[in-house]
Amino acid sequence: MQSFGKARELKVEEYTIKNEPYYLPIKDEVELFRAAFRSKIPVLLKGPTGTGKTRFIEYMAYTFGREIEFSGEGEEQSLPLITVACHEDLTATDLVGKFLLKGDETVWADGPLTKAVKTGAICYLDEIVEARKDTTVIIHPLSDHRRILPIDKTGKVVKAHENFLLVISYNPGYQSVIKDLKQSTRQRFMAIDFDYPSRRQESQIIQHESSVSEEIAYELAKMGEKVRHLKGHALNEGVSTRLLVYAGRLIREGIAPRRACETAIAASLTDEREIQKAIAEVISTIFP
Repeated sequence: MQSFGKARELKVEEYTIKNEPYYLPIKDEVELFRAAFRSKIPVLLKGPTGTGKTRFIEYMAYTFGREIEFSGEGEEQSLPLITVACHEDLTATDLVGKFLLKGDETVWADGPLTKAVKTGAICYLDEIVEARKDTTVIIHPLSDHRRILPIDKTGKVVKAHENFLLVISYNPGYQSVIKDLKQSTRQRFMAIDFDYPSRRQESQIIQHESSVSEEIAYELAKMGEKVRHLKGHALNEGVSTRLLVYAGRLIREGIAPRRACETAIAASLTDEREIQKAIAEVISTIFP
């Protein structure tokens, strides 16, 4: 799977996930997503960084794609997933498409959103609030009963494929007056909240993703829980499961647990020496 910020020719085959991603359901998010897909309801994934939003959508594209029928296809395959990493320079043209010079001709090249709409893929707009406000407006006709994408430059209106689903994500912890999701946009989506897993669940994830022992994985999960208690006091954001996995992988490679946690967690979370020291103290209680 690749991410795009600018339009180019896309081949859907590039976005079918070949191997099943590991994902441990935390609550009822799988059932909610399945119901949303069947009801053609756009989905908003919201939660802190590193709580599994991207892995979840990859997992659903892989598993749920095998539960639906693809017209003209005789074998099982994952639902194509086209991911767009949103940023402040992302334009509507980047999403929808543009005219390109090809030899002596001017040809139209579909952008990632248009390709997803036409072929019945999941289009995942990651960190949607990072995109310009005038860019997000183009998803409105796709996220209500119309399910259409007007393409102003060609004068055409594309009706969404039956299997098309629009999914967006954002981290409410980073929202501000300037970077917040407009009500006119968010009220077009059902929302699934993501949060940090329980200690036991997180230890399972760490063990699977880093191949450390069950004991080490549990200790890392316990440490992550304790570091998150600093959020709001010293930290703006809690430690992600991803960073705990990184620490586990360093430990697996022979790095001492305490040092692995200092580099993968304390140094990654902040540049403030005093806050790093506070995190190091938490680490030392788990890995003396």
